[in-house]
Amino acid sequence: MNFDLADLRAFLAVADLGSLRAASESLHLSQSALSRRVDKLEDALGVKLFIRTTRKVELTAVGRAFVHKARNVLNELDSALLGIQDVAERMSGEVTLACVPSAVSHFLPSVFEEFNNRYPRIRIRVLDESSSEVLLAVTRGDANFGVTYIGTQEADIEFQPLIEERFVLACPTSHPLAQQASVRWEDLKDERYIALAQGSGNRFLIDQALARATIRPRWFCEVNHVPALVDLVAAGLGVGVVPRMALPPDGHERLAAVPLTEPRVTRTLGLISRHGRPLTAAAQILYETFLAKRDSTHPR
Repeated sequence: MNFDLADLRAFLAVADLGSLRAASESLHLSQSALSRRVDKLEDALGVKLFIRTTRKVELTAVGRAFVHKARNVLNELDSALLGIQDVAERMSGEVTLACVPSAVSHFLPSVFEEFNNRYPRIRIRVLDESSSEVLLAVTRGDANFGVTYIGTQEADIEFQPLIEERFVLACPTSHPLAQQASVRWEDLKDERYIALAQGSGNRFLIDQALARATIRPRWFCEVNHVPALVDLVAAGLGVGVVPRMALPPDGHERLAAVPLTEPRVTRTLGLISRHGRPLTAAAQILYETFLAKRDSTHPR
């Protein structure tokens, strides 16, 4: 086919940024030159990848499907180039990581800082999504690998554990329960309880643990994501149960984290990747950085 890698990079820049102008600036090309590259790619493929108007640029259905294929082609090329480079400063490429939001502040800053210091030309794209979306992103190839707590039962997913964390009660520091060493689930029966919505991975783990409990908290407010629950608790609306990593490790001036007992609920966070599909060289380096950080923090 009569197109080259520069045409693919032009296509992905427009797809990612949603604008010819922004894409041309990022690639240091004129808009007309960028448009010619996209036209050339469309002509070679015999399909329309974008719907272009005077106001915006949108991917067609074919274009959306082609994004994943084009990105895989460039990642494979980057992998081949990285494989023959022996100087870290010269390594380049891109890694897409899917991660549940509650693990972002705990894992990513220190891992990314170390990785960027060693490989400054390798870019990292983060998809901070729910656990099910993280699993889906890895399964369909939108992300090289992910950080999440589900996937251990999937036949086509490899799960490498990083850390086990427990669920805690999040409550305002002024709340009477904030002063206790631990709290039983039955102690929450009369509290204004904010719950995570049915269908979320964290809610599934909680419901599993409480399946045989005779007394369970009754929620008056339900939210989809952990950060929203934390914000509502910090505003004094009620109490909720979240993974410990969802709260700042050094504490919060308006929030307390109290261990929950009877039952004790935990989850195991780990790295997920597609079984039998080798990571690109850049992704493999980042993957191993996570494992090295785990082993240095929690020696086995």
